[in-house]
Amino acid sequence: MADGQAKFLTGNLFRHVTVMSLTSSVGLMAIFAVDFIDMIFIAMLGKAELAAAVGYAATILFFTTSFGIGMAIAAGALVARALGAGDSLLAEERRTHALIYGVLFGVAFAALVWLNVDPIVRLLGATGRTAELAVDYLRIVVPSLPFLMIGMMGGAILRAHGDARRAMMATIYGGLVNAVLDPILIFGLNLELTGAALASVAARIVIAVTALMPIIQHYGGIGRPRFVGMLRDLVPIAAIAFPAILTQLATPIGQAIVTRAMAEFGEAAVAGMAIVGRLSPLAFGVIFALSGAVGPILGQNFGAHDMNRVRRGLNAALLFTGLVIVAVSGVLFLLRAPIADLFDAQGVTRDLVFLFCGPLSLLFFFNGVLFVANATFNNLGHPFYSTFLNWGRNTVGMVPLVYLGSAMVGAQGVLLGQALAGVIFGILAWMLARRVIAEPPQDKEDSEFGRQGRLMSLLHLRR
Repeated sequence: MADGQAKFLTGNLFRHVTVMSLTSSVGLMAIFAVDFIDMIFIAMLGKAELAAAVGYAATILFFTTSFGIGMAIAAGALVARALGAGDSLLAEERRTHALIYGVLFGVAFAALVWLNVDPIVRLLGATGRTAELAVDYLRIVVPSLPFLMIGMMGGAILRAHGDARRAMMATIYGGLVNAVLDPILIFGLNLELTGAALASVAARIVIAVTALMPIIQHYGGIGRPRFVGMLRDLVPIAAIAFPAILTQLATPIGQAIVTRAMAEFGEAAVAGMAIVGRLSPLAFGVIFALSGAVGPILGQNFGAHDMNRVRRGLNAALLFTGLVIVAVSGVLFLLRAPIADLFDAQGVTRDLVFLFCGPLSLLFFFNGVLFVANATFNNLGHPFYSTFLNWGRNTVGMVPLVYLGSAMVGAQGVLLGQALAGVIFGILAWMLARRVIAEPPQDKEDSEFGRQGRLMSLLHLRR
């Protein structure tokens, strides 16, 4: 077993969780930082409809990105399981076929969204010039989804091999490209929102290329697909990808509900939500990265049938989440006024920024719990638990709380309702994750992934 793989199975789990999360988050935060700067640039243009258009577009892009996250979870989990079982040939086949399916599904999904982008934007509550700007922006960015999916899946595969640094660098390179092109296109060429969209497309292409290159150079590359193998591997890929995609799609559905509710309070409220939406992943990029980082650790230890280390891995991830949330929330509270001033936020826009940079950011801990629990379910053979919890949170949990909060408190109540739904389902996720880990582990011969891995190995030997 390679050193990068073996370190998941030995040593200090809290250190592994910390290193994997921090290295993964550096790349993510490079992208989030550019999105944040995008928002600052757009605010500097002094046009409220541009900021609101970004808010609507971000909700839909979140929807498309979540599809890619689901496929990346599947690729990472399957490759990590094969590596944990010591089957490098199976790992190579899985990464090849997962990437091919990712591109095919990405093209189909991007086409579906692109053809329906106008009614989707208006369904969120956008009207007039704001809706037109959001549609124009999305028609440029949405077709680049397959490139983003290649980059995300490539990063997940690299992390499954224990190569968090190269996975991190792929997103850093993309962020740098975006950061350089943004001012040139937005201000230099006076393209405004169109310039921001073109910069995002260029960044996605760079991420895809720089995520694939290390796989080609250091891990055997992308093998030649075989039709029989593609058909054979569709089932195990879909077994994780389908519920993972359903799970991930729940979040943008919930965000769409929040956006629609916020639209009732005008463009200033939507702009405030957009700022919070850009600030949240930047501030908590480490927590967003945690799910993808801890997944390979749990998956490989589960593949090695060491449930004690799986349990300790979960606890280490939750401890790490709590420490990060407290530290970041303190910084946000101290800087809440300068952050609002960056966007020249006034009125309800400023109120929403202040609300997030205070008590609301502390409640993000429960989102982190949900992220960690989802990684546990996806890597321990219970992916539909993640689906159930995410959809529950973003529908039956969020809808009544968001609309109750908006009726009682106004625009701030929308964010409060969203946060309270996260608290309730974060607690439920933690309880269910503990129960899953406490169950006696199935024998490898009888487990779902054990049967799949054994079948693939036998089929490979017979070829």
